[in-house]
Amino acid sequence: MNRTSTAGRLWLGVAVAALLCFTLFPVYWMVSSAFDPGADHRGSAVLPSGFTLDHFRYVFDTGEFGQYLVNSALVGVGTVLLSGALALFAAIAVARFQFRLRTKVLVMILVVQMVPLEALVIPLFLQMRSLELLNSLLGLTIVYLAFSLPFAIWTLRGFVATVPKEVEEAAYLDGCGWWRMFSSVLLPLVAPGLVATSIFAFIVAWNEFVFAFVFMQDDSKYTAAVGLHRFFGQYSTDWGAVMAGSTLITLPVLVFFVLVQRRLAGGLAAGAIR
Repeated sequence: MNRTSTAGRLWLGVAVAALLCFTLFPVYWMVSSAFDPGADHRGSAVLPSGFTLDHFRYVFDTGEFGQYLVNSALVGVGTVLLSGALALFAAIAVARFQFRLRTKVLVMILVVQMVPLEALVIPLFLQMRSLELLNSLLGLTIVYLAFSLPFAIWTLRGFVATVPKEVEEAAYLDGCGWWRMFSSVLLPLVAPGLVATSIFAFIVAWNEFVFAFVFMQDDSKYTAAVGLHRFFGQYSTDWGAVMAGSTLITLPVLVFFVLVQRRLAGGLAAGAIR
């Protein structure tokens, strides 16, 4: 019995290690190639031949990647702030108030999530052109906001619905107005859901390529995902620059997730205690 249990744990450990290697190897290859002086147009070996920062210097000096990162940061932060505020108030309306066509609104929110993004490129392009928002970071932020809102509203609705109405009524009895009740009672309880939707909105805005490539007509307005495409040539690819740019794109997402994940875990624990 003990031998069987030990063998089972051993095979489980081997399977987990193999899965980790399979998952983390692309990340390792990306980072090692970014610092490998031999990773040029020929690609990089599994083991780097040395250490260099030339690929990062080339990305910033020649590829104008710093401006692309700033554009992505502006669009990402704008999408997170707008989607969080609008989705939270919409979720409160859907979860707390009874109004006509309430069920149909929820169904429409789900249906929007099922539409392929590629099918919306031409309609949104024409709409942005009529609104004179093409080649504009504001227009791109509005597009990403439209993609993030359905998921954010549906997710936050579940968090708002789990907050007992008696908690809000107790705040009213203590003399709180709606805004005081919202900021002191409801917002702390739904904060974990707000953090989760913020992560989703930031990843959507940071990594999206198709709409940023189609809507932006000026090179200075490109986001980081589109700017990375400039290092792919017709006949050759500068793999060192590509991997350096990919590393720079990945780092902000990891940092953002690590910082927000701590608040997410703390908010979940605080919400359970309340």
